[in-house]
This record gives sequence, structure tokens and C-alpha cells, in this order.
Amino acid sequence: MAERPARKAPKAHLAEVLRTERLTPHMQRVVLGGPGLGEFEAGTHTDHYVKLLFPVPGVTYPEPFDMQQIRADFPRDQWPVTRTYTVRAWNPQLRELTVDFVVHGDEGLAGPWSTAVRPGDRLRLLGPGGGYAPDAAADWHLLAGDESALPAIAASLEQMPAGARVHAFVEVEGPEEEQDVVSPDGARITWLHRGSRPVGQALVEAVTGLDFPAGDVQAFVHGEAGFVKELRRHLRLDREIPRDRLSISGYWRLGHNEDGWQSSKREWNAQVEAEQETRTPANAA
Repeated sequence: MAERPARKAPKAHLAEVLRTERLTPHMQRVVLGGPGLGEFEAGTHTDHYVKLLFPVPGVTYPEPFDMQQIRADFPRDQWPVTRTYTVRAWNPQLRELTVDFVVHGDEGLAGPWSTAVRPGDRLRLLGPGGGYAPDAAADWHLLAGDESALPAIAASLEQMPAGARVHAFVEVEGPEEEQDVVSPDGARITWLHRGSRPVGQALVEAVTGLDFPAGDVQAFVHGEAGFVKELRRHLRLDREIPRDRLSISGYWRLGHNEDGWQSSKREWNAQVEAEQETRTPANAA
């Protein structure tokens, strides 16, 4: 049997901070650019993401920077720490990459970095990846997510076909976290204010209570893994939406940082899928 070709290591791009902007009390925007993004390309998907590489303090990495070589030569605790973020926008003419960060004070790594950086600071990143884009052939679109999914939802709304029928649900902490989003005339955007309720509770109630329009739906549901699991079950079993019409996954999980979540995400997804495939739809005879 022929050997499978070796997987090509993703290229690391060296980005420079051009400017920053506080969008809402808990959302910070960072615009990156510079000659290090000369080979960066995005635009095929509206859920493009990049992996930001944060060097371990006190560790110097050889040039040219090679993530694969670093993983081979350095102990694991000296590898750059990765954090995954959605590409909010990519301007190929200006070579500018926009990334929005959810910020909760000094909590986490990337959030505090986004509020502390200044123009001229640099950061390496891998990517982009991605897999979803609005399908013009769909009769209508369902978008649902919390703050972590808002950049992808906003990018998707901007790329919807003219006149597309869209139901978009975005859960945020309160009205001060809402953003102006460009959307087609047929889009209905519902902002859900979480308040003191658990993350995702309002989203589950809104989506399960929606009177689904007739026809082929394409759905994008992302955010905290707990509510994503509930909505995946609802959409796959109760609504009987085919798997290939769903883009649905947990961006994060309560009680886990990204390192812990990413290490267990594949197994968790497989377990959830197996559980749901063995259940009988609620509307089955």
C-alpha cells in the first residue's frame, strides 16, 4: 500500500499590531498587518480561524521560526502557547487581519494581551483554518452562538446572499455588549441578554422555541460546549437536519482553558455524536 504523504506543517506568519479598538465593555478589536502577512490568505470561509502563538517567558526560539522543529527540539512546557481566534475580517488589498477578543479583566492569556498591545508589537500566528460559508442555495439560514461566536456570525451575515432569509441568535451578557452588524434585508437578528443565567440557556430556549420556516436550512451553531451539545441533539434529532447542513462545534467549555478543552475536544465530539446517533428522534413514531 502506498504511504500517505507527510502532512505539511502550517506556516507561521509574523504579524504586527497596527491598531486596537474597544468595541464593547468585553470585546476588544486588534488589527494586524505588516510584511509578515504577505503570504497570508483568507476569504473562502466566514468562520476562518487562526492560532495565535504566545512565547513562553524566558524562552528564545531559533530563526527561521519553525513550529514543527520547535516541537521536536524543545520540551513541551517550552512550546509557544496557542490560542484559537476567529478571523473577523481580512482585507487582501491592505493585507490587514482583524481579530476580536472577548475580554474579562486579567482572566486568561489572549484577552489581556489584546488590551495591553500597542502598534508595532508583533505576534506569530498559524492558519487560517475554517469550514463554513453561507450557501446561496439554502432556503434559509440559522446562526446561533455566544460572544465567542459573534465574530464568525457577524462575518457570515456580511457575506449572506442578497435577500437571504436568516434567523440569527446571539447571546451576550447585556445590552451594552450588542454590536452594529451589517446584514441582508431578510435577516432577523435577535440579541439575547444572559444576565445571571447560565451561558447558553437563552440560546437553547430561543432555538428550540423557533417556528422553523419550511425548506432547506443551513445552520451554524458555535460557542460554549454545553449548550452546543444540547442544540446539536435538537437540530439532528428533533428537527432532523442532515449532518452536512450543520456547522456545529464547541469553541470553549466551562471550567476548561483552551489547552484542556482542545486536548479532549475530539473525544468529546465523538462521544456526543455517538450518543445522539443511537437515540430515537423525539417526533418519531
